Amino acid sequence: MIRAIIVAIFLLFFFILSIPLFLIEWIIGKININARHRSTRWIVATAFKLILFVAGVKIEVSGKENIPDEPCLFVGNHNGIFDVFVSYVAIGKVMGFISKKEIKKVPFLHLWMIFVNCLFIDRENIKEGLKTILQAAENIKNGISMFVFPEGTRSKDGKMIPFKEGSMKMAQRSNGIIVPVAITGTAQIFERQFPRMKSGKVTIDFAKPFNMNELPKEEKKFVGAYTQNIIQEMLDKREQV
Repeated sequence: MIRAIIVAIFLLFFFILSIPLFLIEWIIGKININARHRSTRWIVATAFKLILFVAGVKIEVSGKENIPDEPCLFVGNHNGIFDVFVSYVAIGKVMGFISKKEIKKVPFLHLWMIFVNCLFIDRENIKEGLKTILQAAENIKNGISMFVFPEGTRSKDGKMIPFKEGSMKMAQRSNGIIVPVAITGTAQIFERQFPRMKSGKVTIDFAKPFNMNELPKEEKKFVGAYTQNIIQEMLDKREQV
């Protein structure tokens, strides 16, 4: 319980003390948007590292050499809120997440998310959801990688929910490069201990990237299922270790 309280206090102070940084980052963005991307990534990544340290989370990364230099779409399974912290720190490049629209209502948090190129999707409104996917594709074209959890929500039992195929269109409409990501151990840190936090090890594995535009027609049609199978294979290998 103490870990959860310390993390909550840290987040509160971070959001309050970072208010002046919003103005500074806004000014930097007006002068050089790429400089703002780098500076906000550093600020948020540093905050995430501190949260992981306080929570007692140790990260084991495998396949980091598979992360391409060019922008891409990272696709991962979703077990807990720490998936975001772990993946952002492990990837270490300018990147935004696709998040549910409800997060936009959270004060301060949504501003930092906007600054680090996160987009908010309305999964119940097809037209608005498509706009978000198109914007994500533009981000990738402009050099900003994106990360999506195609299950749409956190898994309750650790088993993946079928991926939503529409989530993959942002890759199809950009350069087509997808990196499957398998994450384990995050739910044990918080969700399965709620309201407590428990220290532990989290693993994150990156598969070799593939270009969905080069897949056979049938696999290209169901690239969500294709990607999910790759992630499941990585998760299965982790269970055997």
